[in-house]
Amino acid sequence: MKSTRAIVMILLSLLVGAVAVVLASRWVGQQNADNSTQVVVAARDLDLGAPMTAQMLQVIPWPAGAAPAGSFTDVKKLEGRVIRTLVFKGEPILEAKLAPEGTKGGLPSVIQDGRRAISVKVNEVVGVAGFALPGSFVDVMVNTRDDKEKPVSKIVLRRILVLAVAQEANRDETKPKVVNAVTLEVTPEDAEKIDLARSIGTLSLVLRNPIDRKDLETAGVRRDDLLNQASTPAPVHVPAPVRVASNTRPKADVAPRPVPSVVTVEVIRGVQKANSEF
Repeated sequence: MKSTRAIVMILLSLLVGAVAVVLASRWVGQQNADNSTQVVVAARDLDLGAPMTAQMLQVIPWPAGAAPAGSFTDVKKLEGRVIRTLVFKGEPILEAKLAPEGTKGGLPSVIQDGRRAISVKVNEVVGVAGFALPGSFVDVMVNTRDDKEKPVSKIVLRRILVLAVAQEANRDETKPKVVNAVTLEVTPEDAEKIDLARSIGTLSLVLRNPIDRKDLETAGVRRDDLLNQASTPAPVHVPAPVRVASNTRPKADVAPRPVPSVVTVEVIRGVQKANSEF
């Protein structure tokens, strides 16, 4: 009898404990639900210019007070929208990273407002050995002739974004790629400068650090600048002569002795001649 009562008490304790665990988990879940929200993130790495589908996205809980500005809670609102920056797996989808609604995919969708895209013909040298990749920044330099028909090289544009190389706009590649054309994102005024520069000379791209925002103005380099710099010899320092003190007194000036004058007389005696000096 006592054993039966003990078994019943154990079963009741287990039942009460299970109910308590269920109620506690529900309470904790309710508290988490009250303190969190839903945020749409990328289910995989997304390439820029690609329209999004439901398979590319997923919804995860996010702390309510730390939700990113411009985030989304519904996947349906993002279907068909185009990304204009590279998005990695698990990264929230933000309005600032999307092209305007109704924009079709492709390179035009990644061009910033007020900007234009222009392509420049390059080779292995002009294209910085293939290191000018999408997402990198370059300076544009032109080699032409000045008003005096003398060669000059001058940087005309600075910190220009590379949108694409050939037909590739993927920015997650780091391997150099030698192509024959590079597409740059520029302002309308810069597009006019590039079009004029490539008609009056040859263009070169100068790769720069993406975090370097300093724009150093240069006057350009001419042939005379190179030759004068190369041919000007370095100044030679000649030591001054050292004067040594002497203990000897300088000799007094001695007037030269006068040379006595000599008179020659020719004496003729018959057929004989003789000279006598006095």
